[in-house]
Amino acid sequence: MNESSSGPKPSVRLDQWLWAARFFRTRALARQAVETGKVEAAGQRAKPARPVRVGETLRITRGEEAFEILVKEVSAVRGPAAVAQTLYIEDEAARDRREAARAARVAERAGYRAPEGKPDKRARRLIRALGDIDAT
Repeated sequence: MNESSSGPKPSVRLDQWLWAARFFRTRALARQAVETGKVEAAGQRAKPARPVRVGETLRITRGEEAFEILVKEVSAVRGPAAVAQTLYIEDEAARDRREAARAARVAERAGYRAPEGKPDKRARRLIRALGDIDAT
């Protein structure tokens, strides 16, 4: 008897799948992201207990990065990163946009270098001369 045609499709809670696919470090963070609207399933805002099924599309916003993925497999078990990457297929256009945005953020920070240590006596005098309120 063929189970794929007679039985229901396997499903897992959305927050649990996000955790297993390593989009978030903990299930609590995954649940919080879903509750705050950072995860959309099939173009709609989802709830943490919503079942995820093979073939669904998800849009995940994590910080400044946005992932658009297609669910390839469902799993409730968190495994190694190599196994987690087999659970989904990422949209190539979305990956290119995300990498371009990341490169732009890195380029913006390239001009600033944080000081290596505390300011010396001369630097403190310059800071005071410039009128920095916190340098008293």
